[in-house]
Amino acid sequence: MIEEMESSLLQIASGLPWMQWLSAAFLLILGIILGSLASRSVSRVMQARTSRHHTVMFRRLVFYIVVAVFAMAALREAGFSLDVLLGAAGILTVAIGFASQTSASNMISGLFLLVERPFEIGDFIEVDATLGEVVGIDMLSVKLRTTDNLYVRIPNETLIKTRVVNRSRFPIRRLDLSVGIAYAEDVEKVEALLLTLAERNPACLEEPRPFVLVTSFGPSSVDLQFSFWVPKEQVLESRSNMMVDIKKTLDRERIEIPFPHTSIYAGSHSAPFRVELLRPERTTQKELPDANENG
Repeated sequence: MIEEMESSLLQIASGLPWMQWLSAAFLLILGIILGSLASRSVSRVMQARTSRHHTVMFRRLVFYIVVAVFAMAALREAGFSLDVLLGAAGILTVAIGFASQTSASNMISGLFLLVERPFEIGDFIEVDATLGEVVGIDMLSVKLRTTDNLYVRIPNETLIKTRVVNRSRFPIRRLDLSVGIAYAEDVEKVEALLLTLAERNPACLEEPRPFVLVTSFGPSSVDLQFSFWVPKEQVLESRSNMMVDIKKTLDRERIEIPFPHTSIYAGSHSAPFRVELLRPERTTQKELPDANENG
């Protein structure tokens, strides 16, 4: 029995076109190697001429095209009919398209992102409540690294439908600080002090010029808006340093920064509470009827 099985396996193995399969495998491996080399060459050429986003997309496109061409040649070498395979691939594509409409929508949205270019790799963007740096743009999704070092994947369709804020689009940013002062203070003096702080701060730009606006009369303060421009790389440090300088300057100039106070209304004339200490009354034996009755 075993000998018959061994002879059958040998006949099957001898009948297989091993040389054709080896040739097909060789073509497939050669396609992967050439595709990798071609994609790297394209990446090096495009790095100095276009954005990182387009470089990554073209590098992958070149790799997949080269591999696909060699894969078709390998199938032909192995004896498969490409007409039958292409027909089956078309039917399979239609079936997959109906079964994966979400993926198709994400791919189409990825093409729109590629053409429109609302952001690039390395930009700092805000999507809904997610804030982070773009670390990858693929056909189906965009990858972010948040400020607390989390990895977030956002589908391309979501980016097309929702509001996206690119905080790295322009080289400079404007910071708006709200400063409240007491009603008794001189607003023009405070304005001059704030503009002097902007002149002395090395991160603040001279153009566009900083400015101070009176925005509102609050319940306990006059509210000012102090705006100045800084490079996009120094936003956080500039905001913190300027707020520290404002606090020190206003304290040194004895300018009051009001804060909410709580008072208790205790009568029609807001008179203070009357506090009176009473001596405990002496109790006589007659005033304790319960004790006599129970005793």
